[in-house]
Amino acid sequence: MVKKEDFIECDLKEEGLEAEANLRPQKLLHFIGQKSVKDNLSVYIQAALKRNEPIDHILLYGPPGLGKTTMANIISHEMGVNIKMTSGPVIERAGDLAAILTNLKEKDILFIDEIHRLNRSVEEILYPALEDFALDILIGKGPSARSIRIDLPKFTLIGATTRTGLITSPLRSRFGVILRVGYYEDNELQEIIIRSAAILKIKIEKNASGEIARRSRGTPRIANRLLKRVRDYAQIEGEGVISKDIANFALKNMGIDNQGLCDIDKRLLLTILDKFKGGPVGLGTLAAAINEDKETICDVHEPYLLQRGFLARTPQGRKTTEMTSRYFYRKQYQQEDQKGNIK
Repeated sequence: MVKKEDFIECDLKEEGLEAEANLRPQKLLHFIGQKSVKDNLSVYIQAALKRNEPIDHILLYGPPGLGKTTMANIISHEMGVNIKMTSGPVIERAGDLAAILTNLKEKDILFIDEIHRLNRSVEEILYPALEDFALDILIGKGPSARSIRIDLPKFTLIGATTRTGLITSPLRSRFGVILRVGYYEDNELQEIIIRSAAILKIKIEKNASGEIARRSRGTPRIANRLLKRVRDYAQIEGEGVISKDIANFALKNMGIDNQGLCDIDKRLLLTILDKFKGGPVGLGTLAAAINEDKETICDVHEPYLLQRGFLARTPQGRKTTEMTSRYFYRKQYQQEDQKGNIK
């Protein structure tokens, strides 16, 4: 019998979230996790407001799904200014960037997602805009060509990237604030799931929220996605309540085990373990062996496997670890102690 205290009660009226679909917090106070990033941003925002100036240009970097876009919106809300959002691949020509910049107002925020994918010619136009708040435009061709400078309002650029190593040094150096957004702890993800369940009006048991959090790969986006899919199972297989049993049943059907590994993760690890005797194996060979794209392996699967200690990168290629051997009960790859017992 489920007791009343097993359920999560949460009052979100103070956040003013009218639409159920809007799971993004609007204030730093309501943003869960990333304490260091929040503390620093709070100081920068308060100082900028006190000086009545736009906040300095900010670069947010880290794996996808950790809240970089949400933070940009929160900064806009806390500063009380408008935000215009775009992404690096969308801005193909210098004229596209010029059109965006000239439409900004004083203290506005321009958010560019995947900023490392900016065209180099576009990036060069951005340099004087960031430093001098001016836009240099070349008019005409040949001997009659001339350059004119257009003054821009003082604005803030917030760039987000999942691959900071691909950002050129000249662009990186023009950001006054560089913040790393890291993976979340399970207890932080559980708080996020509780909050999201309250917004979506889902009844969820405490231990069920913990079970979903543990399998969310340290990523709020995945946690919210799993919550919505488990909700579907609760409505069809249960009584509309997400219990621990329903959560386990749903996650098992989705191919997500108790370590958060999906079928492709396990296929990747088992391929290295069985076909290549634990490695090392090159990325290209591994991608061909499991019929997956190299970028997908690098960007989607490897970060979590490396973080949890299932995979190791070496100059020769990818290798599995003793944790992987124990996880899949491959005793032949485990070390034996002096008595001959498997460690």
